[in-house]
Amino acid sequence: MPNQLAQSSSPYLLQHKDNPVDWYPWGVEAFAKAQAEDKPVFLSIGYATCHWCHVMAHESFEDAEVAARLNEVFVPIKMDREERPDLDQLYMSVCQMMRGNGGWPLNVLLTPDKRPFYAATYLPKHGRMGRTGLMELTDRVEALWAQERDKLEQEADKMIDLLEQESDTDTRGDVPAPSTLQNGVQQLSRQFDPTHGGFGGAPKFPMPHTLLFLSTYGAASGSDYAVDMATSTLRPMMRGGINDHLGGGLHRYATDAIWRLPHFEKMLYDQGLLLMALTDAHRLQPHAGWNGHVDDLVAYLKRDLLDDTGAFYSAEDADSADPETGESREGAFYTWTLDAIRDHLDADTAERFATVYSMQEQGNFEEESTGKRTGENVLHRADSWGALAEQLDTTPDALQHDIDAARATLFKVRSEHPRPFLDDKILTDWNGLALAGLARAAQHVDASYLPVAENVASFLCDTMLRDDGRLWHRYRNGEAGIEATLADYAYLAWGLLDLYDATLSTRWLGAARTLAQTLCADFADEERGGFYTAPHTADDVLVRQQAISDGARPSGTGVAIYVLHRLYRMLGTEAFADTAERALQRAGRHMRSQPGQHTTLLWALHHWHHAGREIVLAGDPGDAHYQALLETVQAHQTPEDMVIHRPPGDEHVLLDWAPYLVHQPPQDNVPTAYVCEGFTCDAPTTDPEALAEQLR
Repeated sequence: MPNQLAQSSSPYLLQHKDNPVDWYPWGVEAFAKAQAEDKPVFLSIGYATCHWCHVMAHESFEDAEVAARLNEVFVPIKMDREERPDLDQLYMSVCQMMRGNGGWPLNVLLTPDKRPFYAATYLPKHGRMGRTGLMELTDRVEALWAQERDKLEQEADKMIDLLEQESDTDTRGDVPAPSTLQNGVQQLSRQFDPTHGGFGGAPKFPMPHTLLFLSTYGAASGSDYAVDMATSTLRPMMRGGINDHLGGGLHRYATDAIWRLPHFEKMLYDQGLLLMALTDAHRLQPHAGWNGHVDDLVAYLKRDLLDDTGAFYSAEDADSADPETGESREGAFYTWTLDAIRDHLDADTAERFATVYSMQEQGNFEEESTGKRTGENVLHRADSWGALAEQLDTTPDALQHDIDAARATLFKVRSEHPRPFLDDKILTDWNGLALAGLARAAQHVDASYLPVAENVASFLCDTMLRDDGRLWHRYRNGEAGIEATLADYAYLAWGLLDLYDATLSTRWLGAARTLAQTLCADFADEERGGFYTAPHTADDVLVRQQAISDGARPSGTGVAIYVLHRLYRMLGTEAFADTAERALQRAGRHMRSQPGQHTTLLWALHHWHHAGREIVLAGDPGDAHYQALLETVQAHQTPEDMVIHRPPGDEHVLLDWAPYLVHQPPQDNVPTAYVCEGFTCDAPTTDPEALAEQLR
């Protein structure tokens, strides 16, 4: 019989609706039951594409013996971390304080008033290899709750005090100096792997927001080494097993140092961020083939993650059914034996394909649980096309042509295999990152991506943005719900501003402005600076935390600062600049002491100190003369430059948002460009050649 999760909209919670554990979703009903029955709460947090969440579910939550004990001792609650990132952040902080590390599944024990007194990640049914067993933990907590509850209450009070102290430690100072940026690059250089790219050892994560900072800073400062760290990380990633060479899209991370063996889940946010990083690489190295990688990634998004609404689904699982045995295993959809390759390619092509992708008879990786090779291979291109062509005595173009044909054949074969589970919920924040990536790629790589970006933005603005300027966080099966967090506002505003750059449409600028106003009203700490993850209306979050550090996704605070500063430069809204400055002042300590963990803040700080130019184009975008001015701007524009369009049909709206534009009209009804920098403006010009001279 289904438990209380059966009516949920979350794919993750629905995966557990038939567990014998009497799961409740997070909410008033569950905690009322805990108080009425005087029981602690067993809170299990995970997500639908989490491999170890599946392992723990199979070992424990589907087990009748475990379920009987959990139901007897606790009120069990299941939470989708992707639906409630604010609560996930809070309880993950508890785990990190208690254990020194974190991850998912995240299991937290709470008092009936939500205070945590124990936290752990994966728990086996019974203790092994130094890990506490879930059955033994349940027995111990049952005894303590009955006989020594004061110890658990004291631990819960201690954790709340630590969380509040953590939130209170930051004080505002000065905005960090530009030298902080160079110090950040130097620290990253000490962590950089010059052989294989990336930072540190295994496991290696893509960390595209770090690459964005390096490419942006490097291009502006002339630091070839910063740019090289970014491109020398992207290049082996795109050759490696972390990249799906048949279907496009990047897997979550590599379990080794050479990007060969991935953890196979694919997340929407990674794709959006990597689109931005690859597009930046293309802008810096336009003839290096980065546009091909962009195209593969966009093709994956459109084919496998695009919903009929125009927005994107969240993720694909790491696990799927083996096409031969039917048993579920991680990576089954993506790995190949040499025999399988030979079954579908002629002998010569199969041999070349195996050489190009480092395939071996015994397999090219060890199974994580046994340490043995199973004959399965991850496609991993170990060298450049030129080096491989020389090895195979052919030309790079001929080799690529043959391999592309083989890839198409194997992609068709793979399409008949059981696919990984698709998490089909639509999240505002993750779609905001995808929007930013698509808009940037449309502007700088291929304009054909633009309708896809516009469809994403239309859905988010029409369905997820309410009349009061607030957002919903999640959409599934025709229903929008769950109050948005800081990342929803910051990421979506970022995407809308990039789309404004690509389309000139005032609609997207206005939507970004609306989101920024709500962001300041609902999330900013006006007294001490910074932004909270949860809005001030959140009544089920014990301690509102600030979103300062980067994780798998960029810091919400860093993106918010960037968005507000960008809008200030475009519209002249002083309140946006003041809020951004206070946030930079509060975050300064983190950038100075741990720059490698705060590269989104460094990226925002770079734009603060290197603001570039404000360029106003006044006139009708349909006018050929306007287009000539626009093309001139685009040919000379840097990532730091802001372009504002003043079309005649939207003048009344724009002058309300940005009153200074009244002084920058078309000259004699001819499209006119105004170039300003550092609060000083050049003479207006209607001549594309004169404009080019001003922009050089």
